[in-house]
Amino acid sequence: MTTTTGRAAGMGQPTATGRFGEFGGRYVPEALVPACAEVEEAFRAAWADPAFVGRYHDLLRDYAGRPTPVTECARLSEELGVRVLLKREDLTHTGSHKINNVIGQGLLTVAMGKRRVIAETGAGQHGVATATAAALLGLSCTVYMGELDMARQELNVFRMRLLGADVVAVRSGSRTLKDAVNEAMRAWVSEVDTTHYCLGSVMGPHPYPWMVRELQRVIGDEAREQCRALLGGTDPDVVVACVGGGSNAAGTFAGFVSGSARLVGVEAAGGSAVGRGVPGVLHGMRSLLLQDETGQIKEAESISAGLDYPGIGPEHAYLAGTGRAEYAAAGDDEVLDALQLLARTEGIIPALEPAHALAWLARSARDGSVPAGSTVLLTMSGRGDKDAEAVMGILGGSAARP
Repeated sequence: MTTTTGRAAGMGQPTATGRFGEFGGRYVPEALVPACAEVEEAFRAAWADPAFVGRYHDLLRDYAGRPTPVTECARLSEELGVRVLLKREDLTHTGSHKINNVIGQGLLTVAMGKRRVIAETGAGQHGVATATAAALLGLSCTVYMGELDMARQELNVFRMRLLGADVVAVRSGSRTLKDAVNEAMRAWVSEVDTTHYCLGSVMGPHPYPWMVRELQRVIGDEAREQCRALLGGTDPDVVVACVGGGSNAAGTFAGFVSGSARLVGVEAAGGSAVGRGVPGVLHGMRSLLLQDETGQIKEAESISAGLDYPGIGPEHAYLAGTGRAEYAAAGDDEVLDALQLLARTEGIIPALEPAHALAWLARSARDGSVPAGSTVLLTMSGRGDKDAEAVMGILGGSAARP
């Protein structure tokens, strides 16, 4: 659905050219234009096919473990003076929200008659999820990962290889997520006839930002119904999620955008595209990007490999511009404090990515920008297993009480 001005309405479909306001589009080499069009046509047909959608939701239920619960955090709520609810994507198979997207794209790959998927990954969760779906569906799988991220996430590299994926180290540029996306897109150009690119977030050329959001909106749809059951038919006052490219946040926001809840996305302070970015083109999309005065892409910095990206998904840039969602940032030190706070009060160890959302919430509850007594839903996008060794190294093996 679009408005007569060509702007996407709410979080419906983008315009015919794949835009959310001024953002989005399809900026790819000529060789990939037919490939993107093929993906769009196949997804539109599949998403309108009850058999495909039914198979997708069956696998989410029976394989991925949906619906995930909403957990009431009594001790954390008492500590912060606000009522904290967690949407537990960390409890899915593979330990993060990424499984929702890759099951859908895996089924789409089969529907298109292709037998191979390629993917990029930063923190490794999308790579693990893609390798998992590929193993389930009998697809071959190659994952591109920055050399620096591979060193930070050795456990996930091992998991991908154990699942049968070929993990390719990317040694160019900053050797992180941005460069992994570059290599995956280059590979897709030469392998498009047999291969589907399973992009992991709400970024890239149309139709990926829209398609991935639709595959992730199960988070928000579930959470809205669960919260209304808990809250007597009303929505939370605040809905918050971390944002790198932004798929868990987009999926969460999709369930609440039509209501009155305050929507907050939290970026890494060293990669805050909304706070410090300007419009530009990267990885097939026009969005807000970290750039220098000559327009060159600047490197993002974050303790979290999953948020180490110099841009943001185009629909998030649009939501920021319209004011329907707000975007904040969290620094490494407060993220580590928030991770320890949740572990000690609730027995839940978050991944570093959602710990950014927790850091914002702890800060905002204490300074009053989230008023005392508010109800806050936070999407716990992933569990902390993958980050335990890195965090242990930073804290010296002895966590300090926040």
